[in-house]
Amino acid sequence: MTGTHRERLPDWAREASFGVFIHWGAYSVPAWAEPIGALGTVPDEQWFAHNPYAEWYANTIRIAGSPAARHHAEVYGPAPYEDFLDQWQAEHYDPAGWARLFRSLGADYVVPVTKHHDGVTLWDAPGSEGLNTVDRGPKRDLIGPLAAAVRAEGMRFGVYYSGGLDWSVSDHPPIAIVGDLYTHRPVDAAYAAAATAHVRDLIDRYEPSVLWNDIEWPDAGKEDGSLAELMAHYRSTVPDGIVNDRWGADVWDYRTSEYSAGTDHEAGIGWENNRGLGFSFGYNRIEDDSLTLSPRALAQHYADVVARGGRLLLNVGPDASGRIPDVQLRTLEGAAPWMAEVKQYTTDRRIQDRDAVAVSAEADNWCRTWVSGGRLVVVADRPEAVQVTAPGYEIVHVALPG
Repeated sequence: MTGTHRERLPDWAREASFGVFIHWGAYSVPAWAEPIGALGTVPDEQWFAHNPYAEWYANTIRIAGSPAARHHAEVYGPAPYEDFLDQWQAEHYDPAGWARLFRSLGADYVVPVTKHHDGVTLWDAPGSEGLNTVDRGPKRDLIGPLAAAVRAEGMRFGVYYSGGLDWSVSDHPPIAIVGDLYTHRPVDAAYAAAATAHVRDLIDRYEPSVLWNDIEWPDAGKEDGSLAELMAHYRSTVPDGIVNDRWGADVWDYRTSEYSAGTDHEAGIGWENNRGLGFSFGYNRIEDDSLTLSPRALAQHYADVVARGGRLLLNVGPDASGRIPDVQLRTLEGAAPWMAEVKQYTTDRRIQDRDAVAVSAEADNWCRTWVSGGRLVVVADRPEAVQVTAPGYEIVHVALPG
């Protein structure tokens, strides 16, 4: 299919530097994964059997001999994954409270998962009867109230949708090696039509500013022109909306990286790095403070992304009740004052002119710098100890949180 991406990101997306990702689903009930490390640091041959992503629980428990399979057998016996949908009650879901927290962090946009690889939709998607949160589990649309709350706090609202994988419509074996991602996925016309209907409904109902697909798009939808038609519909409905790069087609507006994977995409202004507070996106009850970014580590990661021209899409993984776990809240609330302070210095960013600016910091003084309008922003452990030569720039010093 021919490319349908825009040549330049809209102003809001170029100015944005921070978004909040939300992975919340039936997988938040078992909330279990083996926290072996971050994507990009674990050998491919070990990744899927030891998957640290709790939202992949339905796949990992199908891999014979995996720690997740043993855990599931010990705790839940032969119970099928779908039972977790009925056990998911979302009784403490507070979208307005979530939105206030995200706004306090200086978030520009919020992107919840609307359907992950397990096929469960968090709204009454067309054709999803019996496998959505209106019919079962929470017994309500979880997306609409969040869209309203996010916009009430002045942030942009986006949606994540898993177009590449849907284990509810596929009888493929579990994904056990990287190559399986592209062979063990539904590619037929019926699935392409269903996925297209879902995403079109998301566009029409919620008019998302970000359309975030994952893994791929079914081949039939790329071949029959329906993906091109879907993109045209999106761009006419949300003229300043943006599309990520995980469609397997030239429809994207910006590139993404994940943890330390895909770093070749981190170039220029407007790319996006996404990661969890720990090693998982979905809530993993095993992840304690030692496996979760501290406020200082979050500030460092954000500053590093900003300094290199990117946006950080930081994931929050609520528990099954809808509460944001304390281990995540400690980091978010601890970092919020610093994030709010530095946010004002992230607009009108440009890649630093190395010929016009000289920065020198001691090895034990972590430091990042970037240009924001007429300012050179210096973020460091001890910003006052950083030597800066930047004629014509106002120097702004920001110390990392302790």
